[in-house]
Amino acid sequence: MEFLIMGGGIAGLATAVGLLGQGHEVQVFEAAAELREIGAGVVLGANAMRALDRLSPELHRAAHAAGYPVRRIGLLDERGRVLNTVDTTPFTERLGYDNLAIHRADLQRLLLAQLPSGTLHLGHAFDRFEEQQGRVTAYFTNGTTATADALIGADGIRSGVRRQLVPGSVPRYAGYTCWRGVLDASVLNLPAGHSTESWGPAGRFGYVPLGNGQVYWFACVNSSTPNNPDYRAWRLADVQRRFADYHSPIPELLALTHDDHLLWGDIIDLQPLRTFAYGRVLLLGDAAHATTPNMGQGAGQAVEDAASLPRCLAERPSVTDAFRLFDERRRPRTTRIVTQSWQLGWAAQLENPLLVWLRNAVMRRVPPAVNARQMAFLYAD
Repeated sequence: MEFLIMGGGIAGLATAVGLLGQGHEVQVFEAAAELREIGAGVVLGANAMRALDRLSPELHRAAHAAGYPVRRIGLLDERGRVLNTVDTTPFTERLGYDNLAIHRADLQRLLLAQLPSGTLHLGHAFDRFEEQQGRVTAYFTNGTTATADALIGADGIRSGVRRQLVPGSVPRYAGYTCWRGVLDASVLNLPAGHSTESWGPAGRFGYVPLGNGQVYWFACVNSSTPNNPDYRAWRLADVQRRFADYHSPIPELLALTHDDHLLWGDIIDLQPLRTFAYGRVLLLGDAAHATTPNMGQGAGQAVEDAASLPRCLAERPSVTDAFRLFDERRRPRTTRIVTQSWQLGWAAQLENPLLVWLRNAVMRRVPPAVNARQMAFLYAD
């Protein structure tokens, strides 16, 4: 079959890889005139690495070589005292795949390398689609059109495809804003494969080693107002002052960061949709189930979508039936992740001293069995 994919990010490129591998014809349309990923680091959980392997063993090997395994996740308070820690090794070894930290730009580059020349069309901003006589036509703002058997909206949290299908579905502000950076921190000799997140009264700070001495960090603070002009004006020195009293190596990481490496943005997601499938049109990735980053599953769920769709098409030769099957399989899982991630972010951003004390006391007493159940869900097939 012939597919049109709107969006040249991780979801769109990975879906193209999966469909091409099944023998379908694919065209990917991206609004930007240049494919330039400005994100920082992402963690692909073992579930996402398994999905990459299903898309292409070569792609899985390349991603593994470009990233760095994360084997321990620590949750600390602002003084560095342990609230909770998870050793993921027993789970990942049983599954046969690592949790992998990788720069988003590297992942996008590896996905793009899997596509034949001419598959990706830049400078094509989506305008609308029309479905007639078993075909779907996409119209672009540059005046061009494209027609195929089906259309996939993988055009992100502000998806134009979703806007046409579900006009009332708009991004939801989570109540906090975040700065991010990637730097060479080899001089700090941080423990290999250890990711930490520190919760304190000034906000939340986390970091993930990416390999080759590089580290991805993020810092989140509450803001009652989205797109807050005060926070928009912040520079690195402001972030340093905010987290100056946090434990090592947080001040050291910020000291090694440069202003031109700083990224800022509000944290947003989507309230779960009632369906992802609309006849010959399907939503996936952030266009369908954008989540806050608190569970590290945003990119991973996009890759899972990309691996799941070809399996649905193999089982249901009708594209509309396959899209409905995709919805039945993927929506319950992604809805649970969106909901849990929202709740975790709420707990992490607490500021009331009594609630913070209660939260920390509970986190210290979480039994290993609870962590095991959560890992089992995330790594489920």
